[in-house]
Amino acid sequence: MFVVLRNSWALLLGMLLLMVGNGLQGSLLGVRGPAAGFSAMEMSMVMSAYFAGFLFSSRMTPHLIRRVGHVRVFAAFGSFISAVLILYPAMQHPAVWILGRVVIGFCFCGVYVTAESWLNNSATNETRGQALSAYMIVQMVGIIAAQALLNIPDPSGFLLFVIPSVLVSVAFAPILLSISPTPAFESTKPMTLKELYHVSPLGMVGMFLLGGVFSAQFGMAAVYGSVAGLSLGQISIFVASFYVGALLLQYPLGWISDRMDRRVLVFIVAAFGGAAAAIAIFAGGNFNLLVAAAFVIGGSSNPLYSLLIAYTNDFLQPEDMAASSAGLLFINGLGAIAGPLIIGWGMQVIGPHGYFILIAFLLIALALYAVYRMTQRRSIPVEDTASYAPVSPTSTAIVMEVAQEYAIEAAEDDETHHDPHR
Repeated sequence: MFVVLRNSWALLLGMLLLMVGNGLQGSLLGVRGPAAGFSAMEMSMVMSAYFAGFLFSSRMTPHLIRRVGHVRVFAAFGSFISAVLILYPAMQHPAVWILGRVVIGFCFCGVYVTAESWLNNSATNETRGQALSAYMIVQMVGIIAAQALLNIPDPSGFLLFVIPSVLVSVAFAPILLSISPTPAFESTKPMTLKELYHVSPLGMVGMFLLGGVFSAQFGMAAVYGSVAGLSLGQISIFVASFYVGALLLQYPLGWISDRMDRRVLVFIVAAFGGAAAAIAIFAGGNFNLLVAAAFVIGGSSNPLYSLLIAYTNDFLQPEDMAASSAGLLFINGLGAIAGPLIIGWGMQVIGPHGYFILIAFLLIALALYAVYRMTQRRSIPVEDTASYAPVSPTSTAIVMEVAQEYAIEAAEDDETHHDPHR
């Protein structure tokens, strides 16, 4: 890990600041929107717009990088992010915020693609797994730290929008001043969705359902807190709890997944997450119970994301793993766009409980579908499965491909270890 930090400290520091800025702006809009009179449905469209921009950018950014280079794309997107963050408080209208979130989502995805390609270029076979872990930890820590900033007094109404703008601007300095140009950007032709479904129905359906769950955490958690009447301090703790759970449970569940039938683990983890969401529906205003539920939901859904990638890889040849990542990301993105819209509708019709009702439904549906798939396909022997690699739902196809490469290398090392003639 020391080698990774020495070689990539500037990139990791920059990404930490970027994640703080992104995590703050999402929660801040979730708090300020309802205070400005936005309805739950309007806020759901604002939050969904981020994922629409993110999904569109995942297809467009590789073409932009090939045309003008990593550095120009990185700098241009950073400028747009800083500008939009300042415009939010100046133009408090749902249509403006929706457009701003599309731009923010598009630009953050472009920034992530560029930074992650640098990370991939700097990693070696020996350090790839550690680099992936360090990057995932930085992402989660950044989002968790962002929630604390929500409690800074802001009498002008502008300060909390200025902070993420400054953080994003400052984040580019260590990266651009220390990173050398990367090789030409290459993109992998994705599998069709039909081919991907044929390879792993559970992987594809699970990714769609998890898209809705993750967007509920990243986009609508602060909106729920505002509508439910939580204080600003309580909202920051509530939102952070999702990511603390994700950070603490990712690696233990990953270790377990390499030692048992992954479909069984998908069922267990999704069922626990769904049960936690169901309990939160009847929490009766008990804040401690809400925080505990958020911890379990975050600790379930984020590892499930990596678990479904590893499970899908179990049925792929090494040369097809990278191709599958684009399809998985696309279907996850569709779920992420739909999630806030359905939650917003639910919260507007039945109240704040609609938030946890949808999360419970999605996770329980995933658990039941995992049980169904157990009756349709034999399990793969544990020794023949691909290695689990931690991947955050905020990552792009670049990190997905790094994870695939790590899984391939781990499998090859394991095969060599068990074959004395090699």
